[in-house]
Amino acid sequence: MAEKQPNNPLHSITLEMVVTRLVDFHGWDGLAKRININCFKSNPSVKSSLQFLRRTPWARDKVESLYISTFEPPSPWGSRASSGNNAAQ
Repeated sequence: MAEKQPNNPLHSITLEMVVTRLVDFHGWDGLAKRININCFKSNPSVKSSLQFLRRTPWARDKVESLYISTFEPPSPWGSRASSGNNAAQ
């Protein structure tokens, strides 16, 4: 049975879905400008990008972070960094 992960925005979203949606939204040129990796610059395809991203954790982390920042709605409570001394103001 699959475990629910309410705090994981990528739960049940495959890497192929992430790449495909980012390409549809930004295009290959837009992805290459945002994340400087050759699989987005030189003869890009979803298949070659998936092969590279599955073998390269740092690149996959960048792609997943871009997906979250692009498509996930911001928290209504803001970021943790900005929740410091708001009561004193």
